Amino acid sequence: GGCRYLNDGRKQRGWQAFFLPTVETQGKTVSVEDKLLTIPGERRGADVKKEAAFNDIVRKVRKQLFGKGPERIKTYFVDNLAITILHGNLTPTEKFIARTPEGKEMVHAARTKMIQDVYAQHVPDGMEELVGSKLLYLFSDIKVEEDMAVSVFVFEKPIEL
Repeated sequence: GGCRYLNDGRKQRGWQAFFLPTVETQGKTVSVEDKLLTIPGERRGADVKKEAAFNDIVRKVRKQLFGKGPERIKTYFVDNLAITILHGNLTPTEKFIARTPEGKEMVHAARTKMIQDVYAQHVPDGMEELVGSKLLYLFSDIKVEEDMAVSVFVFEKPIEL
């Protein structure tokens, strides 16, 4: 395949950088990435731009809240869900605190609770307009040891692509 740019601006050749699970469909094995990208059709430039804009909103909120945004972020739109995977979230102070089991639990609790509270109080400017639907729920978790977070945004109706 040719080159493409990831939402975080890095250049990637083909699809080899994705290590997502595979599923069996109609006797053919395809990656989850391919399955998401082919329902209901090929990704268009507008879809990629919408993902990038959504990522920018999520990154801005986290940077304002924690003083550091994620280093890498990827969002998948599926029906009325936006599934966002974030890498490189923790600040140097959080990494230091997380060296003990108690510290790890403290960082985990603070990160998940703060994010959920912020979105419950105020949906970030432009998010609902961008996806064309009202945000109903946010589910968020972080794997402190891996410095990887996942947020699932549940919207009222399917996201307009």
